[in-house]
Amino acid sequence: MATSVTSALVPVESSLQLIRRSDRALELIDDRRLRRSIDSGEWTRVVPGVFAPSKDWAALKPIERHRTLVDETVRRLQHPAVVSHFAAGSEWDIDVLGSWPNRVDVTTPRRSGGRSGGTVQRHALGLEGVERVPWGDHEITTPAQTALDLARVLPFVRAVSAVDQAIWSERPGGPLTTLADIRKLLESSAPSRGDARARRVLDFANPLAANVRESQSRVVVVQLGFPMPLIQVRRTLRSGRLAIADLFFEREDHWCEIDGRGKYLSPEFGADRSSAEIVIDEKNRENEIRREVRGFSRWEALEADNPRRIWDILTGDGMPCSRPRP
Repeated sequence: MATSVTSALVPVESSLQLIRRSDRALELIDDRRLRRSIDSGEWTRVVPGVFAPSKDWAALKPIERHRTLVDETVRRLQHPAVVSHFAAGSEWDIDVLGSWPNRVDVTTPRRSGGRSGGTVQRHALGLEGVERVPWGDHEITTPAQTALDLARVLPFVRAVSAVDQAIWSERPGGPLTTLADIRKLLESSAPSRGDARARRVLDFANPLAANVRESQSRVVVVQLGFPMPLIQVRRTLRSGRLAIADLFFEREDHWCEIDGRGKYLSPEFGADRSSAEIVIDEKNRENEIRREVRGFSRWEALEADNPRRIWDILTGDGMPCSRPRP
């Protein structure tokens, strides 16, 4: 049954302008012109009968594209549904490392079976004890339930990324849920496939992880044989500047930073500085940090897809490892 754990889901605003067959805008466009627009790449079909300008669709983040798929699919469902797993994650803004599915997850009673069709993926797991809240004409699993569902079914690193995002303490507006809430839900639920995996994920999860790539790097370094790092460690440098380490190996006094290219390309990050000024400022900041720690490593976020590369970077910068190069 529905729970009052989370009172309501606040919709995430989207600037994407969709064109639907039911809209008057399409009444004057015949099927031939419509097919030409799709074939030329001018429009992208989101779901049957719903289209978005391709340039705007491509500019969306993967989680935003999936959220749009969920919205457009659910509005067509004739019977109330319980939106769950990836679909619920996109609506709560719980990001997940890796690709998003092309179907919308809903959880159903066991007796209904698991038949799926079109853009709907049904999980006949039963609704007993499933935490959910009203969502329009439907229901949606709470953040704690959503995180637990994903922890039960995803590979370890992707599951950690999802749980980290759900419990992220610095999220604007506050964390969606807590580790304690998810653990309580796990222990109070009937035994389910994936429970052992979920417990390992919850033991590893950390509310300080700022994004899914940071979660990935934390998992990768531990799996490679490096010690468990601290994350988001703050230090005031001699100049008075505040520096934050994405990962920090305390015993070895080894500072690590994980860079996304947006850090150098984003207008918000650049403000009134040129690209050259940003790079110079970052280099000066790095030099200042290096003078205060024994070891320093930096890698691009996408390099964590290649664990051997991370091993090479860390050991090359003097960080000891308990395991040989993979």
